[in-house]
Amino acid sequence: EDLSGSITTPDVKLNLGGEFIKESTATTFLRQRGYGWLLEVEDDDPEDNKPLLEELDIDLKDIYYKIRCVLMPMPSLGFNRQVVRDNPDFWGPLAVVLFFSMISLYGQFKVVSWIITIWIFGSLTIFLLARVLGGEVAYGQVLGVIGYSLLPLIVIAPVLLVVGSFEVVSTLIKLFGVFWAAYSAASLLVGEEFKTKKPLLIYPIFLLYIYFLSLYTGV
Repeated sequence: EDLSGSITTPDVKLNLGGEFIKESTATTFLRQRGYGWLLEVEDDDPEDNKPLLEELDIDLKDIYYKIRCVLMPMPSLGFNRQVVRDNPDFWGPLAVVLFFSMISLYGQFKVVSWIITIWIFGSLTIFLLARVLGGEVAYGQVLGVIGYSLLPLIVIAPVLLVVGSFEVVSTLIKLFGVFWAAYSAASLLVGEEFKTKKPLLIYPIFLLYIYFLSLYTGV
């Protein structure tokens, strides 16, 4: 008697929300043995799909606006410069300080950490002086303002490379850069609460940027 034939795999369909999905034999076997959890797929969490800049809390438009506020400190230009102080961030000033480190020391990356240290502790000194003089300012605000206000020194760096052989012109440009940076920082940090004590805070800010400028020749 001829007993030839074929064995077909059973089709098992799952009802998931009104839709039928065909399962393979292996899938059915795993489910019958209690290993169906191996086939489960976790739903994607929207929080895990955020862009990297959003994860790091980096707002490029905000940083760009603050850069313009520092480079153009004149009130007549219409910028809301107080945003640099009232809405401090960390990544923008850090990028400015790192860029200043690289261009001022001509690629001597071993001293980048030294410049960052000067930025952190110099800002801490200005913060402590401001608090002693009665200013209502946070350390994060001072750190951001001092960091962003290094931009004028970065702007004059390529000019100094061109006029470096002219000592008088080079000195005038350096003084202009220091006054520009110090004015940008002081106009944000020195508020009306200081009244007659303003020079006591403006002077150390000015000295801090003179020291930063001296780092062009190395540490």
